[in-house]
Amino acid sequence: MKVEVLYFESCPHRGPTVERVREELQSHGMPKEIREVEVRTQAEAEALAFLGSPTVRINGLDIEPEARHLTNYGMSCRTYLEGTVRSGLPSRDLIRRILEEQMTQADSGTS
Repeated sequence: MKVEVLYFESCPHRGPTVERVREELQSHGMPKEIREVEVRTQAEAEALAFLGSPTVRINGLDIEPEARHLTNYGMSCRTYLEGTVRSGLPSRDLIRRILEEQMTQADSGTS
């Protein structure tokens, strides 16, 4: 499974997000390998379809299904919706759901 965290250098949520993703990978018995990708410029943000820092992708899919069709790429902070509250960290539930989705697809041979 390909796991990426895209970020910009001064993002205060990068470390906690990487740790949260690692914990969820471990709880699912998966390798804790995460590719961290630093985005340095607006041009890189556009080329990488970077929706803000931190952006988490599993097998190329944004972990937030509602964000998968957005095109407002740029060097900004990212927030995630958890219930009715926005947070700079993706929830454990959001991470867990995409991991389970991707594991199910891999098991059924449709990944």
